[in-house]
Amino acid sequence: MLRKSVVLLIGVGVVGLAAFWFLTIPQSVPASALSPHASDLANGKEMFYTGGCASCHAVPKQPDHTRLGGGLALNSPFGTFYVPNISSDPKDGIGTWSEAQFVTAMTKGTSPTGEHLYPAFPYTSYQHMRLDDLRDLFAFLKTLPAVVGRVRDHDLPFPFNIRRTLGLWKLIYLDGKPFEPDPTKSAQWNRGAYLVNGPGHCAECHSPRDMFGGVIPSLRFTGGPSPDGNGGVPNITQFKLKDWSQADIVGVLENGLTPDADSVGGNMVEVVRNTEHLTAADRAAMAAYIKSLPAVEGVKPAPKK
Repeated sequence: MLRKSVVLLIGVGVVGLAAFWFLTIPQSVPASALSPHASDLANGKEMFYTGGCASCHAVPKQPDHTRLGGGLALNSPFGTFYVPNISSDPKDGIGTWSEAQFVTAMTKGTSPTGEHLYPAFPYTSYQHMRLDDLRDLFAFLKTLPAVVGRVRDHDLPFPFNIRRTLGLWKLIYLDGKPFEPDPTKSAQWNRGAYLVNGPGHCAECHSPRDMFGGVIPSLRFTGGPSPDGNGGVPNITQFKLKDWSQADIVGVLENGLTPDADSVGGNMVEVVRNTEHLTAADRAAMAAYIKSLPAVEGVKPAPKK
């Protein structure tokens, strides 16, 4: 009887491990899925600034934001992530990546070596980007300076240092759905919705997260703790911005000045350093979408002791 129980337990364990291995296989985009494409560098530059790539990937404490050598430390409840080098350097950056490998990283969260990437890299938003925009962004990144230097590994405790478990996380939080325009809305609103929810990944900071680190869908854009652990990120629904006009929001994205003659602070300073480079039409589109967000109070901060 004992022998049969042991055999049964071993069998269950083997089946469980096999299921885990199958469910957590990193997904990729094959090169055959990419049709011929003529790169639009101007559009790639627009995606670069919409996504705020330099805010995380530029070498810290140096003025040239096109030097994407990485190294920034991102503190989180799961450990410290170190932003990688995404410059055109062939050894330490992404200079040898193929277009398909870049698209895979951005939409599937899988590295060229077939490992899961941590969602500190917001591929949960980038997955909604249009394929041509991703390809144009990749082409633009290749025009930027190569930066020598490999960034150190993440500092994560067990079990968060086991990348394979991210396959289960992705089953919950990575839906693989492209952006779908709303035919009942204007072209400007749809452009703003795309920029905010896709390349702009605004909800990644402006939303609270659950215990597993995923954005809580019902509370998108209602604010949350700052990614660096210092302070909080504000609610940007009409619960908080009801007195702001669309032009006020455009102003913040253009120069960082708020309607009450104040200026943005914290991580939003870095955001504005990117959005100030966008076309006026794209800033207006983002503002139109943000202004349309329904009022949701969100999670009330815990009372101070």
